Amino acid sequence: MLDQGAPSRQGSATDPSSPGLGARLMRRKPVEQLVAEGGQGEGGSLRRSLGLWQLTMISIGATLGTGIFVVLGEAVPKAGPAVTLSFVIAGLTALFSALSYAELAGTIPVAGSSYSYAYATMGELIAWVCGWCLVLEYGVSVAAVAVGWGEYLNELLDGTVGVTIPDALSAPPGEGGLLNLPALIVVLLAMAFLLGGARESARANTVMVAVKIAALVLFCAIGVQGFRSGNYDHFMPLGMAGVSAAGATLFFSYIGFDAASTAGEEAKDAQRDLPRAIMLSLVVVTALYVLVAAVAVGAKPWREFTDSEAALAQIMREVTGQSFWGTLLAFCAVVAIASVVLTVLYGQTRILFAMSRDGLVPKVFSRVHPKSGAPRANTLIVSLFCGVLAAAVPLGRLADATSIGTLFAFALVNVAVVVLRRTRPDMPRTFRVPLSPILPVVGFALCVWMMGSLSAVTWVVFGVWMAVGLVFYFGYGHRRSRLAPPAPRAPSEK
Repeated sequence: MLDQGAPSRQGSATDPSSPGLGARLMRRKPVEQLVAEGGQGEGGSLRRSLGLWQLTMISIGATLGTGIFVVLGEAVPKAGPAVTLSFVIAGLTALFSALSYAELAGTIPVAGSSYSYAYATMGELIAWVCGWCLVLEYGVSVAAVAVGWGEYLNELLDGTVGVTIPDALSAPPGEGGLLNLPALIVVLLAMAFLLGGARESARANTVMVAVKIAALVLFCAIGVQGFRSGNYDHFMPLGMAGVSAAGATLFFSYIGFDAASTAGEEAKDAQRDLPRAIMLSLVVVTALYVLVAAVAVGAKPWREFTDSEAALAQIMREVTGQSFWGTLLAFCAVVAIASVVLTVLYGQTRILFAMSRDGLVPKVFSRVHPKSGAPRANTLIVSLFCGVLAAAVPLGRLADATSIGTLFAFALVNVAVVVLRRTRPDMPRTFRVPLSPILPVVGFALCVWMMGSLSAVTWVVFGVWMAVGLVFYFGYGHRRSRLAPPAPRAPSEK
């Protein structure tokens, strides 16, 4: 018999008393346990130092810039002047999911974002899939945005000192280069800020967000002078299919509004401030996106747009006939896109922090430095991985791969809201999705629809990524999960 003075231990999978595989895959982590463990990592804890303003700036910083400064030139040829409608569709898709994020962020204020929400509502396997999608969303989008930063850096150097970085050092293999050095540099700069701690990173981000908003307002003020109504003739030349395809690509530009939810364990009043920060950031970003896209298409015929990542600077130069304004915008874009890299990289490290604390990824990702309160080893590993990815992979493929991972994670968040409403209806909520479950269901359907608009190649990449993730989960995370039953005692212990 077992020692009655020791805690009971469950057996292995072959033990009749052990839960079956299905039960182990569906094991959930109680909300109370998630919240109680908040902030605690290996050797230290995260620090609660962020208020509503900083959280809102993190979400705006992670979102604003990617679609306008980087992907606009790629989306316009797909939709024509109706690209403004594509932004609206992508924004509405994000809005429905943002409502769900706002409710869950206020109810479960922890660092894992949608990964933690799925763990509390749908079980460990679904949580792992969601977390693996977030690794794709955040990690790969850091690299994709860093590539666009390099394009604007070249525009800035060309306009100020008349030189550009040679293709061999500014383009990845497959696009005429050997290494995208600027993309690698901006990731390493963001890493340096993050190693200093959340508060210091938030201060730097706030300054950069102010610069990027000023830059987009300046673009609208100057670009409207070249506005030609004739550019809007044949508003939807490629039909609704083109609008949908552009919307799926542009959804990449809304990635990041959920970044505030990854700061749940570093917010001073997470339950109050997280929902507000998420909704405020999405409203500001959507309004600016639609306005800038409308001015851009009005100032330049849609057929003349190319897939250059520096489209806005080129429009400024063409409208004014002077290089100064394009150069100024390029400078602002360099600052603006750097803030996206900083805040999205921050989100990635906090998601891995939560997954590591649960035992699903190695413990090194949840080690907290006692002085800075930052997960330094985590930050170093993630930054180096993203930097190498940015230096070696073309932007277009990265953007689409990021979009599908994001849409999948967002779809799960909408499901999580409905599940938690049914399983824990009396739980206190600082924000509630109106008309639930209708709006979460609509949000889920929109995510699935936009995923269907992505190319077959993107789905293949996503399938391979999921397969790799499942191999890792069953080979490592499933066995090392903190919710896994303890190993059976040796005979000598009986």
